[in-house]
Amino acid sequence: MTDGVRWRERSRLVRLVRLWRTRNPHTFREKVRYKMLRDHRARVVTFADKAAVRDYVAEVVGEQYLPRAYAIVDDPAALHDVNLPESYVVKPTHGSGAAIVVSDRAPLEARLPSEPGSWVYRHVAPEFAPRADVVRIARGWVTQLYGQGPNREWVYGHVPRRVIVEEMLAAADGSIPDDYKFFVFHGKCAFVQVDSGRFGRRTQDFLRPDWQHLPLSAGPPWADPEPAKPDRLGEMITLAERLGADTDFVRVDLYDVDGRIVFGELTSFPAGGDSPFDPESFNEVFGRPWAVPRRYR
Repeated sequence: MTDGVRWRERSRLVRLVRLWRTRNPHTFREKVRYKMLRDHRARVVTFADKAAVRDYVAEVVGEQYLPRAYAIVDDPAALHDVNLPESYVVKPTHGSGAAIVVSDRAPLEARLPSEPGSWVYRHVAPEFAPRADVVRIARGWVTQLYGQGPNREWVYGHVPRRVIVEEMLAAADGSIPDDYKFFVFHGKCAFVQVDSGRFGRRTQDFLRPDWQHLPLSAGPPWADPEPAKPDRLGEMITLAERLGADTDFVRVDLYDVDGRIVFGELTSFPAGGDSPFDPESFNEVFGRPWAVPRRYR
């Protein structure tokens, strides 16, 4: 847990100060930081592990909601021997924000990074994703600690550093499906975030479960027109609530691919406790459904 971690994220004194400052959280960001410092249950590690969480999802809601996994490897060199389709996604299991997406819908100018261990999200065409380069980047991933240390996003230091290759999710017409993020508090969904245009003009909207649009921005612009209510929204909310029934808070990410609901990920600490809210009053609104426990067991 010490490689690349700044002293303050390892300091016992800093931890005590942060525990004191977060002892009575009220807003969403405060409660994420409270949870990040105190919730060290094994379940949180499972949620963060992109490989182990698949077993949890299969057990709770069924493996039919999982994206197809072509490989999960400890040594990236093993990817040389994996037969892959034209389109696929490569990700580290122990972090967020890094992926190699390979598909023929990538921008013509897109290329893989040349720097070793580049922790980036890159979408490239198959002809520009030679297996040797994919392995090179994946090797860099497994040498890195993604989390910022025991006083921050400690959980990633407990996830085995592996590489997972999954199917590329796309509709029949080749379009990229919207990303639905369900904020589940004590097994009940209170808010839905919809991200569209991952490989183009990205938009982001926040809604209530009844599809009432919220006047909230977290950076990207709203979609115009507003996102249409998914036909299987009720089923997605039910799945999200079942997946989040065992904890005080988790964000459940799902996709709707031509009517097929596909699991994305579980996030216990969105934005590492730094989620933006505009207007700022929504920081408190998002914190209201969440009654953090005095002690995690």
